[in-house]
Amino acid sequence: MLLVLCVDLDDDLGRKTGAETPIVGRDAVEAAAVDLATADPEDSDVNVLFQGIHEYDALRADPEVDEEVTVAAVTGTQGGDVQANRAIGDEIDRVLAGLSTGENVGAIVITDGAQDESVLPVVRSRVPIDSVRRVVVRQAQDLESIYYTMKQVLADPETRGTILVPLGILLLIYPFVTVASLFDVPGAVVLGVLSALLGLYTLFRGLGLEDAVDGTAERVRDILYEGRVTLITYVAAAALLVVGGFRGLALLETVRVDVGGPTPPVVLSALIHGAVQWFAAAGVTSSLGQVADEYLADRFEWRYLNAPFYVVAIGVVLYVVSGFFLPGEVVGVRSFSLTQVAIGLTAGTLLGVFSTLTFAIAESRFPTAPETT
Repeated sequence: MLLVLCVDLDDDLGRKTGAETPIVGRDAVEAAAVDLATADPEDSDVNVLFQGIHEYDALRADPEVDEEVTVAAVTGTQGGDVQANRAIGDEIDRVLAGLSTGENVGAIVITDGAQDESVLPVVRSRVPIDSVRRVVVRQAQDLESIYYTMKQVLADPETRGTILVPLGILLLIYPFVTVASLFDVPGAVVLGVLSALLGLYTLFRGLGLEDAVDGTAERVRDILYEGRVTLITYVAAAALLVVGGFRGLALLETVRVDVGGPTPPVVLSALIHGAVQWFAAAGVTSSLGQVADEYLADRFEWRYLNAPFYVVAIGVVLYVVSGFFLPGEVVGVRSFSLTQVAIGLTAGTLLGVFSTLTFAIAESRFPTAPETT
């Protein structure tokens, strides 16, 4: 069955004609439309009712439509949207109860603009919607659409922030430049700052990074409130990474001065050789902090202790391999022979393997979690 549903959100039909709603049936809806047109010819809900009758007649005349068709008019209230939506929901329930059919019912909703379409979720919760027809007087169609579009934009927090924030930054350019000129600040500086702010905002919105930034801030706040060890170890690890980066660049500069035109493998080896010790210390520090937090939260497992040993093993391998490609006469470089490289690779591999076996045995002998049966 197809139900052509004419929606009057603010109950113009009931208030202006005194009609009792819901109204079901073509003749009853047509009589109500005539009464409303007589009471207020300028009311747009008149068009909704007549459009509903038009859709009903078109569906009845369509040979491809083999379902039963009926038309009904439902109204809300003149109060807020919540009360109006509830009233329309109650009237739809009464219409569906009065149909007394075992067939599946699909609705074709007729409205007079974007405002009345706020009731669509209410209709959809009761009956599937096959189509939505908006009826607007042609002379006012563009104006009404623009009005309700702007109203919805201002009511939606996400859309409002996306559109109004860049617009606000642009509108602040002139007053900021004027104020800056009073303090002898070049206008180009102000324009550059505002342009950077607008560019960063647009970039964050375009890449969807605002959720990631909010999530990171939330996690940092939780770490502060919960007193996690990782907060300190992460800060220390970040400092070690910075120092390691500078040490790698310093060693690269020394190699460039002494060698005079290093090849790409030598450049990469110099960066790694100067930084790997500091990077390994950062990895060990952060992993130990994570292990401590897992232990304090009663989530500790023996395999977590593999991380520091893996970091050390990788550091040893990178250190000896990078030293193999660097000349030994350069200050700050420890050169390794092929035999020493083989020993270093073997030591790093054995360290990783032994740590894995050791903590696997510890997990089997001294399980950290209760066994499930």
